[in-house]
Amino acid sequence: MRGSGSLACVTHRFPIRVRFYELDPYYHVNHSVYVQYFEAARIEMLRTVGLTMKAMEAEGVMLVVSEIATKFLRPALADDELMVETDLVEFKRVSSRWHQRLMRGDDLLVEQMVQAASTNLEGRPIRLPEPIAAPLRTFLDE
Repeated sequence: MRGSGSLACVTHRFPIRVRFYELDPYYHVNHSVYVQYFEAARIEMLRTVGLTMKAMEAEGVMLVVSEIATKFLRPALADDELMVETDLVEFKRVSSRWHQRLMRGDDLLVEQMVQAASTNLEGRPIRLPEPIAAPLRTFLDE
């Protein structure tokens, strides 16, 4: 799955329950809410290795989304118990690629690929400093 080899990923799992206010008029989760679920899961994944937004800002780094591709397969419904699975599938000097799946039990509902870039606080692309890069590497089972 990675561009430069066949390294395995360490999957992070983040549970979430659908709330009533996230539903559209058809009683499905609104399409825009899925992006929020995936974002929350990535933030929690980073938190597990000590990479909070505040810690990254202190290092002068932001991880910004540059591209999102989402495939909707089945709707999530009111009060569903869901699991967001996140894999860091590619990690380069300035960019990273994240594969995410939203599951209801064994059923895949939504799949997303996210491309992110590391920038300084002014938004210019930068190479990730080692205090940020090292924890990210723990998600790659090399």
